[in-house]
Amino acid sequence: MSATQNNKVAIVTGAARGIGAAIAQRLAADGFIVVVNYAGSAQAAEVVVQDIERAGGTAIAAQANVSDAAAVARMFDATEAAYGGVDVLVNNAGIMKLANLADSDDALFDSQIAINLKGTFNTLREAARRLRSGGRIVNLSSSVVGLYQPTYAVYAATKAGVEAMTHVLTRELRGRNITVNTVAPGPTATSLFLDGKPQDVIDRLAKLAPLERLGQPEDIAAAVSVLAGPDGAWINGQTIRVNGGII
Repeated sequence: MSATQNNKVAIVTGAARGIGAAIAQRLAADGFIVVVNYAGSAQAAEVVVQDIERAGGTAIAAQANVSDAAAVARMFDATEAAYGGVDVLVNNAGIMKLANLADSDDALFDSQIAINLKGTFNTLREAARRLRSGGRIVNLSSSVVGLYQPTYAVYAATKAGVEAMTHVLTRELRGRNITVNTVAPGPTATSLFLDGKPQDVIDRLAKLAPLERLGQPEDIAAAVSVLAGPDGAWINGQTIRVNGGII
């Protein structure tokens, strides 16, 4: 484990599995104290914490549904009480429900707005008020913003909103020495992406990028690591597509 982060504290939302778990594990290896946020998967979050601790890192699990502003505030309160402050926020929590726009019901729309967009708003609001000088915010978007495939209308709209908030918050935090960036993965081998897709569809999507494979959660975590660490100090207000060249 690196000691270079000097006990800086990172909150990673939706960190119980998939990309979020990989990000939590990478930041812990980088030397951050990591708050592994989860909504309902307490057991999975504890597994991530145990994996981090076995590797020599420090982590705790923290339950909060990001769509609940009060729960998000309590998570920040608890982190500050335990560790004295927050230095990094990674907004990874999200859901993806796909349908043609004409066939999308209110529940499909409302749930994705609540978690992907309002959830990010809730955590950004707390971070904007609380992050210490030198802090980093990394939001997760998606390369569907740019690909714009059929059935992705609502999901892509929520992620486009996240990118817009990133750019605005960058300017609002002028003088605070806090960077705000977005990482936009392409097709990545997680349960969120793979669930419900036939193997032939997965194979076709894997071939779309010039590198001819799906991304792995660790690929996304590596990009987040750069933005959260010392080498990312001059990267600000950017959306970085981590997708093997698919777009």
